[in-house]
Amino acid sequence: MDKCIFCQIIEHKIPAQIVLENEEIIAFRDINPQAPVHILIIPKKHISSLIELNKNHDELIGQICRVAKELAKKESIDSSGFRLVVNTGPNAGQAVNHIHFHLLGGRKLKWPPG
Repeated sequence: MDKCIFCQIIEHKIPAQIVLENEEIIAFRDINPQAPVHILIIPKKHISSLIELNKNHDELIGQICRVAKELAKKESIDSSGFRLVVNTGPNAGQAVNHIHFHLLGGRKLKWPPG
């Protein structure tokens, strides 16, 4: 089985507009943005979905949230507001089976979202 598209981006085998990368996390602009700012934040370790998380992932999820805060500030959406979304499963719209967090902002977001 081929690696998922996000794993290929992590390995720099598929180009992406990377905005942040460290040892554990990579963040890049979504190719189909739903807001002026739409960045995907993903762990480099392949985790299929939120359902697979356990206590060993607590620090990683904390890092992802801190990265979201840092990117919101960098993108100047920290004070106007932003949304951090995790779709889990097909009915929620999870299109890639690699956990990913959508950082959305730069416009007024509606509620309910879907």
